[in-house]
Amino acid sequence: MQRQTGPPASPPEDHAYTSSVPRPPSASRGPRPKQGALLVALRQRAALSQAELARAINVPQANIAFWEWSDKPPRSDVLRKLARVFAVRVDQLLVDSEREPLAKRPGPVGEVQKVFEEVRKLPRKQQRKVIEVLSALVDRYKKKAS
Repeated sequence: MQRQTGPPASPPEDHAYTSSVPRPPSASRGPRPKQGALLVALRQRAALSQAELARAINVPQANIAFWEWSDKPPRSDVLRKLARVFAVRVDQLLVDSEREPLAKRPGPVGEVQKVFEEVRKLPRKQQRKVIEVLSALVDRYKKKAS
């Protein structure tokens, strides 16, 4: 058995650790992956700590910390819970590794969004026909523009 030389290391009493005190980011970790950065941004926008978010979705706080430093998204069942807490769609929680976060991609708005919602209700075969027509129109306008 080895003896310790000197007193055991303990934090100063005026700096006692509490779960509400955030740790400073470690410089040795390097830059945060895009997937993790997106989760951090959404959590901060919701004004939640890691511990509060963990309680809200019923997972350990360590999982939240891991996902915030990971380039992999959480499991699908957790993504649904996160989407509910952040009031976003599940696809907005995902990052395409070669491009920007899906949440930042422009999408249809206004009247176009309403039409696409109606198209989504159609049978698959009819959806394909709508896509063919729209693709032809878009290609035609691209050619005119160039």
